[in-house]
Amino acid sequence: MRTDIFARLDREPEPPKIEIPRMSRHRIALFGGTLAFYLAIVVAVLVSSWLVALDWKVMLFRPYQQWPELHAFLDYYVVLGQRGPTAVMVACWLGWRSWRQHTLRPLLTLGTSLLLLNVTVGAVKLGLGRLGPHYATQIGSAEMFAGGDIFPSGHTANAVVTWGILAYLATTPRARRYLSALSATVSLGVGLTTVYIGTHWLSDVLLGWAAGLLIMLGLPWFEPVITRAEAWIFAVREQWRARRRPVVAAAARPQVLLPQPLGTRSDSGGGAGTAEAPSPSLGTAAHPVAGTRPRAHTVRSERTPVTPAGPRRPSHAERAPRTNTPARPM
Repeated sequence: MRTDIFARLDREPEPPKIEIPRMSRHRIALFGGTLAFYLAIVVAVLVSSWLVALDWKVMLFRPYQQWPELHAFLDYYVVLGQRGPTAVMVACWLGWRSWRQHTLRPLLTLGTSLLLLNVTVGAVKLGLGRLGPHYATQIGSAEMFAGGDIFPSGHTANAVVTWGILAYLATTPRARRYLSALSATVSLGVGLTTVYIGTHWLSDVLLGWAAGLLIMLGLPWFEPVITRAEAWIFAVREQWRARRRPVVAAAARPQVLLPQPLGTRSDSGGGAGTAEAPSPSLGTAAHPVAGTRPRAHTVRSERTPVTPAGPRRPSHAERAPRTNTPARPM
């Protein structure tokens, strides 16, 4: 019996299908501009330009000491940019949508975006090897190729991608506008929070915003791969169901029970008892010889023990005369 909530969901109208974004000219122009901004920040940090000097000024200002009352709140707010908690929250919501709309595209889109994020941001982090503000060794230095992993900011890029995927998968223009504003606010706040607590340079945050935006703008190029992956998963599911159907049908088939020999019924002490009958064989009570009437046999345990006296074979005079009646079965 189904619960009321699932019965109510079945009566609700089916939500509109997700419109797949395409790489329009406007999106391509935004992608090219964001890519140019990304490369400009990398070059500015590599040559230790004015951007590196601004990083040091903000770091030496120590915002966490200027407004200490905000520190407790921002320690929790920055969790909105951590990959694990945010991915779980967004995956739960997209999993619900996938179940309601009978499609795997929301979950596959989230997985593709997170994979692109880990590959691109992780490769740049390890390749440039910049140290964070707390591990800086020389004032005014860019701290590049020193074994660090904070350039670009992973928290900022993850906030842009994880919360931006909700706007990317929105079904109506109004929902897309609201979710875009929400993702921009969250990612902006997460990036500035990392600068406030001193875990990232300002240039790390700028590059993190650009890295996340590049993934969101270039995601339509991976839509054919997502579509093929969804079709392949559904095909594998149908094959598994086809293999499982014969097994389920065989298990559900009713079994035909063969007739079993009935046990004998004997009365002992005013009560009725049923004894298990032996397997039927020729010459037994279950299969009597033709022309004879079967008789009831008592159970062996109910027979009165008799101790024989005298010789086992009776004398010739005591033998019963031979008749033409057939012998009774043993």
